[in-house]
This record gives sequence, structure tokens and C-alpha cells, in this order.
Amino acid sequence: MSVEENKKLVRNFYDAIERRDYEAVAEFCHEVFNFYVRVDHPMPGAAGLVGSEKKNFDMFDHFTFKIHELIAEADLVAAYMIFEGIQTRTLEGVPVKGGLVRFSLMMLLKVKDGKIVEKRAHFDNKDVDSQLIAA
Repeated sequence: MSVEENKKLVRNFYDAIERRDYEAVAEFCHEVFNFYVRVDHPMPGAAGLVGSEKKNFDMFDHFTFKIHELIAEADLVAAYMIFEGIQTRTLEGVPVKGGLVRFSLMMLLKVKDGKIVEKRAHFDNKDVDSQLIAA
């Protein structure tokens, strides 16, 4: 695939996440997909990604997950994104603040055979937690 096709794939992937179309999200993933939320601890398979994303996004009735910058080279696509949503539900029983949650993320995705084979997510957990969890 070309660099432009890889960028389009990533845009469509995040559009599916924003629509909560988790079946489509899984379809974008390669059969040997790995999701890294921590540097050395991959979560293998599309099911792990879908489960993680669904758990996190179910706290919001509506959210946006917009790509602000998209840079690609060879089989890699980097995306600078901003998540924004109104928290309406608890996270695993932890009391929540509610209200607007907004934070930035850097994603690095690798494409193979027209599918996303790897996703690395980088964001400030303390920033996110300070907005989600009631003190």
C-alpha cells in the first residue's frame, strides 16, 4: 500500500472507533495484531483492542476522537489526536467526576497487508485519571 493509502486506513480505523463500530474496528486489524498501551506489554489480537476501547469509551454517551496531525512513512503512520467527551458512567466501579474529559494522544500504527498490525498508544495517564476519577 502507498503512504496515502496507509493514512486513509488509519483515518477510517479511528472513524470506526468514534462511531463505536467495533466490528469494523476488528476488521481493520491484521490477524497477528498487537496493541501496546505499555511499552513492553502487547495485548495480542483485535479482540483485546476492542475490549479495551469499548470499556474506556462506554463511560461516554458521546465523544470525539479527532486526528489533528497524521504523518506517514513506509508502513508507519503517526497520529496526534485529541479525545473529548462528557463522562456519564463509572469506570469499573470507581467514583467518577463526570463532566468534560479532554486529553491528547500520540499513536504509532504499523500497516501490513492492508491492515493495521500494530498500534502503540502514548498518553499521560495522570492527566486522564485526574479528569476521570473523583478525589
